Amino acid sequence: MNCQREDLLKSEVDWKHEALLQTEIHNPHLDQPPFLVREQLRQGYETPFLLLDSAFIRNQVRRFKAAMPRVKPHFAVKSNPDAKILQILKEEDAGFEIASRTELDALLQMDIDAAQVFYSNPVKSSAYIQYAATTGLEWYSIDSIEELRKVHHIKPDAKFYLRIHTTNEGATFPLSEKFGAYPDDIERIIEEAASLKADLAGVTFHVGSQCTNIENWRLGIRAARQIFSQMTEAGLKPRLLNLGGGYPVPLNAPVPEIEAIGAVINTELESFPDTTQVIAEPGRFIVAGAGCLVTRVVGTTQRDGKRWLYLETGFYSGLMELKDGLPLVLQSDRDGPLTPWTIAGPTCDSIDVCAQNYPLPGNLCEGDLIYIRSAGAYSNACATTFNGFPSPSVIVV
Repeated sequence: MNCQREDLLKSEVDWKHEALLQTEIHNPHLDQPPFLVREQLRQGYETPFLLLDSAFIRNQVRRFKAAMPRVKPHFAVKSNPDAKILQILKEEDAGFEIASRTELDALLQMDIDAAQVFYSNPVKSSAYIQYAATTGLEWYSIDSIEELRKVHHIKPDAKFYLRIHTTNEGATFPLSEKFGAYPDDIERIIEEAASLKADLAGVTFHVGSQCTNIENWRLGIRAARQIFSQMTEAGLKPRLLNLGGGYPVPLNAPVPEIEAIGAVINTELESFPDTTQVIAEPGRFIVAGAGCLVTRVVGTTQRDGKRWLYLETGFYSGLMELKDGLPLVLQSDRDGPLTPWTIAGPTCDSIDVCAQNYPLPGNLCEGDLIYIRSAGAYSNACATTFNGFPSPSVIVV
């Protein structure tokens, strides 16, 4: 596969290869040449990097708020914990949701009031709970009697919100098996909270990551409304509804617009009193589209009739979700005929194979750059330096 390297900084780059044209969708973000990326590349390329557009992030926060005026977004820190991104979100008056002590510490370093942070991991170590309690963190998610008792023993005045099981139909990554209380569990948890005089004050659910089924939100909110009634009958004072995450972003197929999701949510919220605090936990929606991950081809070969493309970034260094089935869009500067590639990372681990039969130009060769669009969420956040290979550096402009 000998080929001559083209100028990576040519003035005009065709960013829409044949595979994208065949999807019959219109994604305005992908239609725009990544000018910021090309400007960054004028300084050269040394290792993979994730470039994030701060203006895009700000716009997503504002768009979310406009679509659901009653819902305050609390950014899921796990999706991208970069300090510059967190600062942007603080400036946009977004709240925050955490899953660990490290994420809490990142917020405390920014002078975020811990009382306004939501600890949404339903299973936490006693040490983490004790630490969170010392910082003034008040809100804790649970989905079992055991977790209710654990947190209440450590922090008797904690405010609890109950994560319930709900359908994840239509989500790329279903999240309803590991966490979420079922109806029988819910009844027992409410009874235990009343017995302990614990402040079980809210309900939360998660429709599944990258969810394209708007009906999931409707069903989740209606289930929460019924549980509010159960809590009230038990003498509890429900006052928080947490709509969780799952708000989708366009990749290589149409997804519901946030305005369409918001219209359903706004209608369902009419059954809750104005005194109910309503929040959500968007992560991917806010940061994914802001990011372009730039990596390099380190080798190509053909094995048993299949063409292999080895990248400097793989499963361990930012492309975990590509392997898990997220339809990320990969592009290059080349415009040759498309051919199916097996895409692998640089490590010596056989797990590091991210995609099969991915259509890219057949004339790709070592040294070519690959641009991975809408990669601002769960890329650098999930990256490691396994085998000594670098995780992407983060550049926020």
